[in-house]
Amino acid sequence: MSIWSAFRIRIGICAGFALGATSALAAPTQYPLTIDNCGAKVTIENAPKRAVGLGQNSAEILLMLGLQDRMVGTAFWPSKVLPQLAAANAKVKLLTVEFPTFESILAEDPDFVAAALPTLLGESSKVAKRQDFEKVGVSSYLSPSTCLERKEGNDAYGSRGSLWNMDSLYREIDELSRIFDVADRGQALIADFKAREASLRTRVPAGDKKLSYVFWFSSPSPSADAYLGGKNGASGFIADLLGGRNAIDTEAEWPTLGWESIIATNPDVIVVASLDRNRWELDKPEAKIKFLTTDPAVSQIPAVKSKAIVVMDGQAMNPTIRTIYGAEQIADQLKAIGLVK
Repeated sequence: MSIWSAFRIRIGICAGFALGATSALAAPTQYPLTIDNCGAKVTIENAPKRAVGLGQNSAEILLMLGLQDRMVGTAFWPSKVLPQLAAANAKVKLLTVEFPTFESILAEDPDFVAAALPTLLGESSKVAKRQDFEKVGVSSYLSPSTCLERKEGNDAYGSRGSLWNMDSLYREIDELSRIFDVADRGQALIADFKAREASLRTRVPAGDKKLSYVFWFSSPSPSADAYLGGKNGASGFIADLLGGRNAIDTEAEWPTLGWESIIATNPDVIVVASLDRNRWELDKPEAKIKFLTTDPAVSQIPAVKSKAIVVMDGQAMNPTIRTIYGAEQIADQLKAIGLVK
């Protein structure tokens, strides 16, 4: 069995436990419910019955909360749905794995839209602005983890001035569960993630060295600049969680660097993303590893020569429910080569 196959089995077991976990019953939601969301006040008059999940994280949170019967569509999936959610997800219409059109969303007659990224819901969105949904009476919600500062220049995805942590994700789970009046399910899911986060903090480097990481998401081609996880995003959080640091020292959420600059960071570990979208050949981890180990210059990085290359679900490099799964995956692989406990 491959490491990746074993990981898929493990995450199925973990999330299944979360949905089955017990917690004190939360109070029913009192409507109308008003939430401060990314600088906007969102008022929900009643529990949504026809929701759309724009972006993988939003869709998977709704599915983890058992809301598939109240979902009429999803869109934008960099990776396949978590295996344990496949049956529930099969009940929900897939609009597209890429960016949907505003018209295709409205065709499903939604009463609520949850979006994972500002590129799916925001002023510079390729899909729609909040005002577009407001005009047709549809409430919208944007993931608090992705409300980022935008700067001029090569910073299309925004920047973070401080390290992301799971608090904003827990807030997202809590708020979505209250919006749908299933707060008890939200608290059970949060409790499971908190326990797993605490467990990961014990899996520190086996020696005294603080490991440095490069997180390679993808590249259009071997000669193109690589899309990397920035120091304060989910990748930086994973490195910190495992007692290390991100070798990429920039506040941009998704900086792009040439390989000469990446080589200069001299990381101890290179994390390569596995993506199911197949937009580029280097979305595949096998293609990334082949490049790392055969390129005359890149293959001389000590991390490559010592085979400190690990594979992680690319969606876990976004600040999502998958981030903890990705950290667990990295920890298991690093333990196998003796780099963490």
